[in-house]
Amino acid sequence: MLASLPNVSALIETGGEITLGALAPLPCVAVAFDESNCLAMLKRRSGQSLDQLLIRLDQAIETAWKKGTMIDEINPPSSPPKPRAKRRR
Repeated sequence: MLASLPNVSALIETGGEITLGALAPLPCVAVAFDESNCLAMLKRRSGQSLDQLLIRLDQAIETAWKKGTMIDEINPPSSPPKPRAKRRR
């Protein structure tokens, strides 16, 4: 299987790791990280096979390596801080 997932294979061969499984409250996630960086955090989509999730993970690893962009589908995006209301005197 890893032969068809070249980026997953390269990551593991260089000491990186992938994790597949439940992460409450999500029933299935795929996470990839190397020695010092999280490269991708993906949620399994409705109707998506495990093979399809692994293919997306492989593509996300490639994106992280080539563009320096980590894909995070697990953590909600942080909102910019809200401006403070001005005090009246």
